[in-house]
Amino acid sequence: MVAPGVRREAVAHACASHGVSQRRACQALAVDRSSVRYRSVRPDDAEARTAMKAVASERRRFGYRRIHVMLERQGIVMNLKKLRRLYREEKLQVRRRGGRKRALGTRRPLLVPDAANQRWSLDFVSDALTDGRRFRILAVVDDFTRECLALVADTSLSGLRVARELDALITLRGKPQTIVSDNGTEFTSMAILAWSQRTAVGWHYIAPGKPMQNGFVESFNGRLRDELLNEVLFSTLGDARRQIQAWQLDYNLHRPHSALGNIPPAEFAMKTALEQQAA
Repeated sequence: MVAPGVRREAVAHACASHGVSQRRACQALAVDRSSVRYRSVRPDDAEARTAMKAVASERRRFGYRRIHVMLERQGIVMNLKKLRRLYREEKLQVRRRGGRKRALGTRRPLLVPDAANQRWSLDFVSDALTDGRRFRILAVVDDFTRECLALVADTSLSGLRVARELDALITLRGKPQTIVSDNGTEFTSMAILAWSQRTAVGWHYIAPGKPMQNGFVESFNGRLRDELLNEVLFSTLGDARRQIQAWQLDYNLHRPHSALGNIPPAEFAMKTALEQQAA
């Protein structure tokens, strides 16, 4: 018995089971009576608990650190260790999903660009509707701002479709210097080769079987699957598109990103743009 609460429970059990007084039970168990009779004067933090549970129920895959950031935005400021204690008492811990084991090896960190539109990362994510039909999502991420530039969902996404979506993005944001992708058939098609030559955008392919070389979009895909695809059932493709676009807006505008100092990607992009203009 180490914790005071456990000692109090042991004394209460001895009194109830053996019919001895509290004094005798404390002597037998070597427990200080003042510790047994202590009553906490700590506030119950009902408002903070309610707000914390509201955030946790809305964002079921957020841990206590991100919940701490969200509460600070609501004006509820508290020590992170205290919030973690309340988080554990309310049993809000996020259940970790198991993943396949991966071989360990030497990894070289991916260099981070120092401005927006220097490098975009592309990848596909697969999911299914409630009737079993499969669909795919093209994810485009800016490696510097961590913004999700596009989430295109459809049952078929060819190289020509990827090229059209990239042209639409360039019209809105300007042309990137480099695009990084794996060696999927859509990205190695003649349509993408012709697009790269026409736009003069460098296209870098990662080594086969080395997804860590495209770590930014792989990390994004993990968040997308964990926070949306594994949490929501899509009845139709239109329903999937609506919910995916709503999640994309929330990700860019509201969701705190730990790698950006717990601010959303859109806010980080605006902040860095202003700093670069001032410089």
